[in-house]
Amino acid sequence: MNAAAGVIDRYRDWLPVTEATPAITLQEGSTPLVPSRNIGPSLGLRRLYFKYEGLNPTGSFKDRGMVVAVARAMEEGVRVLVCASTGNTSASAAAYAASQRLRAIVVVPAGKIAMNKLSQALMYGAKVVALRGNFDAALETVRELASQYPVALVNSVNPDRIQGQKTAAFEVVDTLGDAPDYLVLPVGNAGNITAYWKGFKEYRAAGRCSVLPRMVGAQAEGAAPIVTGRPVAAPKTVASAIEIGNPASWEGATTARDESGGLIDAVTDTEILQAQIRLASTEGLFAEPASCAPLALLVRLVRDGRVQRDSTTVVVLTGSGLKDPDAALGNVEPPIELDGDARAMAKALKL
Repeated sequence: MNAAAGVIDRYRDWLPVTEATPAITLQEGSTPLVPSRNIGPSLGLRRLYFKYEGLNPTGSFKDRGMVVAVARAMEEGVRVLVCASTGNTSASAAAYAASQRLRAIVVVPAGKIAMNKLSQALMYGAKVVALRGNFDAALETVRELASQYPVALVNSVNPDRIQGQKTAAFEVVDTLGDAPDYLVLPVGNAGNITAYWKGFKEYRAAGRCSVLPRMVGAQAEGAAPIVTGRPVAAPKTVASAIEIGNPASWEGATTARDESGGLIDAVTDTEILQAQIRLASTEGLFAEPASCAPLALLVRLVRDGRVQRDSTTVVVLTGSGLKDPDAALGNVEPPIELDGDARAMAKALKL
């Protein structure tokens, strides 16, 4: 299998594409599964890996599903893409639209999107609408728009998005030789946990893996509708990518949890930021806050004896830390400012 090819070329036989579907690509997918050198041993975990999706073209896992959704829209002759987004979806939709000379309209909740993500959508040439309210209101608006006008809705409610995102599960199995015991990932709109579970089940049915993982989802305490069992009217968390109060793929997430014997739980913003610093400073992996929620949850589950230490565990880092650096900068030491020569610098650094 050609690792340099995009998702459609690599996994064509597993995707809802035809000979008429354009094999567009920004060379998404083929992201590394990085073995933990420090966190795993410190937790007593023998085999811990990080699926680093921040190395996708626009810096997040969204590119996997977006390429399939856009290709299918083009096959149907649609030239305008629309989505609601807390940031990553908008960047991905805008990038693929730009590459294919399509028009992209992205609707974001006003004041609820990291500026780096907003800058991506704008630089790719999307028309950005900042809608007063939260993500759930924005999604409701674009769904209504798509039902009345000739545009392609490319949020994860689009089944082609889920089809593309499931390829990450394929890659995990292709790399490890089997499915892990635990797959831990953030849960916002819940499309990704739905997609991973779909991918693992399809590979298991085809004999590509002998086991299915327990699916473990992490929500932020201030945006944990699946954990509490009811929508959150005003979700609030430092992890803006999962600041969603009424997930569109709620049922898919609970199905993945229940069928796999897994769980979905919430972590605090403090735990998320601590996990972000720990991941960057001990593993050399900088991931956005939402990506660090599953690591925070894993630490707690290991401590409580709910994850077996001899297991194979994969934590999905869904987006690059450069997506939202402001969240990180408030928790690290600022640069040292000096006037002087090397001797003064050595003294200040206690060399």
